Amino acid sequence: MATPKPHLSAVPTAPPPAPEAPAPHASHSPLPRYLTLAYVALIVYASLHPFSGWRDTGLSPFAFLDAGWPRYWTVFDLSTNVVAYLPLGFLLTLTLHRLPGRATPALAALLLGALVSLCLESVQSWLPARVPSNLDLACNTLGCGIGAVLALCHGERFFERAGALQRALLAPLPHAELGLVVLGLWLLTQLSPETLLFGAGDLRHLIGLAPAVPYAAKSFFVIETVIIVCNTVAIGLIARTLLAGRHAPHLVLIAFFALALTIRTLAAAILVMPQNALAWLTPGAELGLLIGGVVLTLTLLLPPAPRLAVAGMALMAGTVLVNLAPPNPYSLAALALWRQGHFLNFNGLTRLTASLWPFLALPYLTVLGRRL
Repeated sequence: MATPKPHLSAVPTAPPPAPEAPAPHASHSPLPRYLTLAYVALIVYASLHPFSGWRDTGLSPFAFLDAGWPRYWTVFDLSTNVVAYLPLGFLLTLTLHRLPGRATPALAALLLGALVSLCLESVQSWLPARVPSNLDLACNTLGCGIGAVLALCHGERFFERAGALQRALLAPLPHAELGLVVLGLWLLTQLSPETLLFGAGDLRHLIGLAPAVPYAAKSFFVIETVIIVCNTVAIGLIARTLLAGRHAPHLVLIAFFALALTIRTLAAAILVMPQNALAWLTPGAELGLLIGGVVLTLTLLLPPAPRLAVAGMALMAGTVLVNLAPPNPYSLAALALWRQGHFLNFNGLTRLTASLWPFLALPYLTVLGRRL
């Protein structure tokens, strides 16, 4: 007797493969929003520095709008105004990508950038060290518009590539993009040639306190060395926490610190004098980098949660020591040679960032530790 054939529905079949999850859209990343907020804060500070001597002239803060061509202007100033607002237009366009219409985000970014510039120019009416100008407003708006057009044409492609690089290098942690901004701000602090190497969190110049410890060669050498060790460990552990585990962390960290030292060297060469490019390489800095590298290598063996705890303690210790350190003779010599000129506001910006950076990084470490 013939064996009956089984019904087709009874034949077990392998379930269809699950569709591969699409990669997150570049514009869905919160990184443009974080960068926009940070950049707006930098522009506000650079536009209103030094925040002193406020006075009322009795004129309307918008009187500059119908003023004639300014008497004093330079191509450098106009170019700086255009270039300074170009990233703002670029980032605002990417942040506002959810607005309907292809050109709407760029148009909204242009209007918002012009509004930011208008508000800052009008506030400058109360600052004796600043002169509001309709020409500056026009250049700022032009820069914002150029940035918006660039974002409209190439922004998505740029952030797609940046997103792919981010997914390849960064661990899938919450707020990893915010961590990138924190590390980027730390790199910005290396542009201030009068601060100690890797030293951040000095609040004394903000509140008018004199150094608590008088200068002595031996004590300064020890304090400088410990500050560099603490900050090397803290920064290295923060960067390691953000890195994906499949990459060689030691090579990435070496490249990151090499980038920081390169920025420090170029800043000293350009802002001070070329022969002062390596003025930061003091005996304390050499020993601090050596010991910090060894300690960092050992602490990399710890699990993620203890690493963050060590990073927080090292960051707090380094911040306390920066505020106790005696005057830095190398910084005083650099300032004596430094003709700030057009970089006066830029120096105030980088110095403020260096003063406040640990107080931005510590809350981030706390939030990241709770998430982990």
